[in-house]
Amino acid sequence: MAISPAGDEVFYTVQGAYGQVSVILYLHFSNGDWSGPGMAPFAGRYSDLEPAFSSDGQTLYFASNRPVGDTGKVKDYDIWRVKKEKGHWGLPVRLDTVINSSKDEFYPSVARNGNLYFTREMDNGKGKEDIAVSEWKDGKYQEPYSLPAAVNSDKFEFNAFVDPDEKFLLFTSFGRKEDLGGGDLYLSCRNDKGEWMPAVHLDAPLNSKAIDFCPYISPDGKYLFFTSSRVKDRSFSEPPLDFQALKQLLSSAGNGLNDIYWVEWEPLLKKYCHER
Repeated sequence: MAISPAGDEVFYTVQGAYGQVSVILYLHFSNGDWSGPGMAPFAGRYSDLEPAFSSDGQTLYFASNRPVGDTGKVKDYDIWRVKKEKGHWGLPVRLDTVINSSKDEFYPSVARNGNLYFTREMDNGKGKEDIAVSEWKDGKYQEPYSLPAAVNSDKFEFNAFVDPDEKFLLFTSFGRKEDLGGGDLYLSCRNDKGEWMPAVHLDAPLNSKAIDFCPYISPDGKYLFFTSSRVKDRSFSEPPLDFQALKQLLSSAGNGLNDIYWVEWEPLLKKYCHER
């Protein structure tokens, strides 16, 4: 998900259980109230996911498998961006081939200086998937490179959120020894020399036996949002389910599909970064 810096727009991904449908939905705050969810102006035809705002709120980045050019053929997943023009979102544009390759690119996250962090299977990478960064210099993206071993391992690293000032990086890794289940959240902080410090595993109950992924920090820095497929515990002492109760349980949070959770971020940042 992504919240605009002004706090008046929210974009988020809704996906089928097996990825057969993947769209970006949109909420807007006006006249003192939030709109109901609707399809993002640029979404609904192709598989779109993982929105991310620029620091000024005028550009939204996302991943999509939409066709390139006039071919009409679905390619792999690339990173696209759409700009706000006179208060309205325009047409998506695919980032250039310095960023997008013949492999999938996912989960863009943009620092205040324009540096773009994303997930890719890197040539000569460190693992199955790596977190890469392309620096923004002289008005263009530079050749992406894999972040150091403090962040990337020989396992899967993906879904990285970068602090706007690049002070920390939140991401998911699957297969490390601390992993509680299908993939857990990790945090790497940057020291005074600008070096990424070895990533630390976030404790339970933040991480769970399910997959915990897609971290995002609110623009005011107060809250961590993340996605999890954790199941809500249900006591066997409860009355037996009838059909209506079963339908309600299956359509509510904690049903084993992916839900968005949130928690206060500042105490966690202090615990995992400032005290180390």
